[in-house]
Amino acid sequence: MGSMSIIKIIGHAIFASKSLKLPTSKASGGATGWSEKYWKDRDQESGEMTGVPQQLPIPFFQQQKPGYKYHVKTTDKIGKDFQEFHDKMIDAVQNAHSMWKLQCKFKDLKVMAVSAIGTPGCLDGPELESNIKQMAGPMSGNMGKYRDAVAKGVSGCFKKWQDKVMIPGLPLYPAFAAFPGPMAPPMPGVPVPLIACPSAMASEIFAPSSMKSAMIDALDGGLKQKDPEKQHEALFEAIATALSLGFLIWTASQMVQLLLGKGPIPTFAPPYVPVGPVVGGDNLAIPGHLM
Repeated sequence: MGSMSIIKIIGHAIFASKSLKLPTSKASGGATGWSEKYWKDRDQESGEMTGVPQQLPIPFFQQQKPGYKYHVKTTDKIGKDFQEFHDKMIDAVQNAHSMWKLQCKFKDLKVMAVSAIGTPGCLDGPELESNIKQMAGPMSGNMGKYRDAVAKGVSGCFKKWQDKVMIPGLPLYPAFAAFPGPMAPPMPGVPVPLIACPSAMASEIFAPSSMKSAMIDALDGGLKQKDPEKQHEALFEAIATALSLGFLIWTASQMVQLLLGKGPIPTFAPPYVPVGPVVGGDNLAIPGHLM
């Protein structure tokens, strides 16, 4: 419970649903893409239509001419590369998120009797970008640029969500309604699911379109110009869809716990007033609230 579970095959299905074909019918710059004229004018060879795809349960690309062995070879190779990148980035985000959980904390809460109040910004933690890049491993050339775009896009959306998380007066401290002493010592709050702590920017991690757009914006402009059939958009949408569902499941299953609250009881005046509510309390801002 509380771990981020991501269903990778959902991303595979999203990419496959775009029905992208190889070779591409469009080409960047002045190059010529696939055309039926080439097919008619080529030198035919024996067994050229015996190609059988050997790649994935859900193929990422389709052949311009199904069964043509050279097209099958192309879709097998490039489809496998895209799938491996998709899965590697999903794993990188998942691992970076696990590291974030170990370091994040709720801070600057106001404890009033049983209630805990946290204004937007009360959830504090490091950005994910550098950890995503590190977890994805070294990549060079265009693949490195794609990795950086995914890391920057996901990290930016997650930070927007994090910065608007609040605690809307949840009754986390029942013992603080009437505490027998002048000062309530640090006591753990009642565990609650993270989804009970809303964020005005929840759509940034729950809506695939937000993460997809952030990744596209972060991608090198030259690469986008060299991809007239928008293969990068299909890839980013696949990654964003799998991640957004994973984030939604995580916020519902993740428990906020060990949230140590404390504070004074100004009305405590024994023997006439032997108990009283905590007023103007706060919490210990130490990592571990989402471990």
